Amino acid sequence: MQTTFTPEQLTKPDFARSNEVLRTCVHCGFCTATCPTYQVLGDELDSPRGRIYLIKDMLENERKPDAKTVKHIDRCLSCLACMTTCPSGVHYMHLVDHARAYIEENYDRPWHERALRWTLAQILPYPTRFRIALLLAKIGKPFAPLIPDARLQAMLEMAPKTIPPVSRNDDPQSFAPEQPRKKRVALMTGCAQKALNTDINDATIRLLTRLGCEVVVAEGAGCCGALTHHMGKVDQSHGSAAANIKAWAREMDGDGLDAIVINTSGCGTTVKDYGHMFRNDALADDAARVSAIAKDVSEVLVDLVDEASVAEARTIHGGKKVAYHAACSLQHGQQIKTHPKTLLKAAGFDVVEPANSHLCCGSAGTYNLMQPEISKELKSRKVASLEAKTPDIIAAGNIGCMMQIGSGTDIPIVHTVELLDWATGGPMPNALKSS
Repeated sequence: MQTTFTPEQLTKPDFARSNEVLRTCVHCGFCTATCPTYQVLGDELDSPRGRIYLIKDMLENERKPDAKTVKHIDRCLSCLACMTTCPSGVHYMHLVDHARAYIEENYDRPWHERALRWTLAQILPYPTRFRIALLLAKIGKPFAPLIPDARLQAMLEMAPKTIPPVSRNDDPQSFAPEQPRKKRVALMTGCAQKALNTDINDATIRLLTRLGCEVVVAEGAGCCGALTHHMGKVDQSHGSAAANIKAWAREMDGDGLDAIVINTSGCGTTVKDYGHMFRNDALADDAARVSAIAKDVSEVLVDLVDEASVAEARTIHGGKKVAYHAACSLQHGQQIKTHPKTLLKAAGFDVVEPANSHLCCGSAGTYNLMQPEISKELKSRKVASLEAKTPDIIAAGNIGCMMQIGSGTDIPIVHTVELLDWATGGPMPNALKSS
């Protein structure tokens, strides 16, 4: 694609990067076939190709974003299915991230939208605040149908039936391996996950220590910044990311780290991009080091799980049928497609996949709260495709997907690590005990 950025514009790192991305696009339209919003809405401007044209025009002219452009960029899930599909290697993620930041800085949203986005940015990345909000939402949930704003309804409906107690495993500390140490890893405990489902981190720690890892929860690490990054709130997202980079760099420079383990794939996609996000920052070197050893938990487990560790697995769980949901941030954002299925199969589970497994469930960070109508349609389609496989259990690698899908089905949904922990001698996942 031909671009017309000026030499002055190209001195700005974000504009230079967007120019590189735009020039790789050849207008082929392959991306439209796998774009969830295009499939739901049927509007070319709600496809990656259409959004690329809108972003190109907005950035080249450095014009004030208009309501039309903002609407179609806001409707993007950032599922990145287009990046998997694209034969030309268009790095759409960096382009849409720049567009969101540009819109945040230059577009005057209606006051109620600004208020909603500010509220989400001030609550979701902070576990204690989020817990309080969930408790309040739980109280207000019965009144959700009476609220005219669909986004506020979605916020109330998000409240789970039960809010788990705080897990002290999420506090800064080190967990010793249960056998001779094979790896020393830092576990990213996250933010929203610590309020919504403490079982995931607990299971991850048990599993990794059982398999020979020393697991460190680093002092000062917290939210990865993804939730605010996708809102275009650069200062806030980079502040969260910088805290993580400093915390993990201290561990790397101290006793060393073999990996930074991330069990929420939406976070993993962002942490692996820290090197790009901080490429022109004083933290550039440390950010690149962090990104280089950031791993989804499945990437670490494939090196650790052997026949001996899962020898009794089928006896434990009876070969239950598991429908594996591939989170977009894992299969598209990180290009990890086989590891979770390989691990579940090695642990004796009967693994099945739904039709159109490449399509998003509609969670996408805060998307289900800010674009509830599209999100609900995508959830309905995803749940139907999973239920069609008649599984005993649904497994996923991302808390957002788990909450989204779990709100639409009675089939228990658990994190992949919970099943692997159970299969290697840990407790049965709590979600299965109540099913």
